[in-house]
Amino acid sequence: MALYKYKEYMEHSDDGAFDKLVEPGILAPWPGIYRCHVCGHEIAIANGHTMPPQNHHQHPNRLPIQWRLVSSHKKY
Repeated sequence: MALYKYKEYMEHSDDGAFDKLVEPGILAPWPGIYRCHVCGHEIAIANGHTMPPQNHHQHPNRLPIQWRLVSSHKKY
């Protein structure tokens, strides 16, 4: 789970970007921290980078990897 120390540097958002599941191997729609929807593994993705491929990590039950954005920058 993503952590932070200073809450004044974080802001709550109801943006729909946090609701979408992202497939492996595509251009990341947002830079930020993503969490695997199945196992909770977290990764950081920089702006303009691609999500890890399907074989980045495997699940024992062979469920597909899907990523959910959990933290990102604020758009101005």
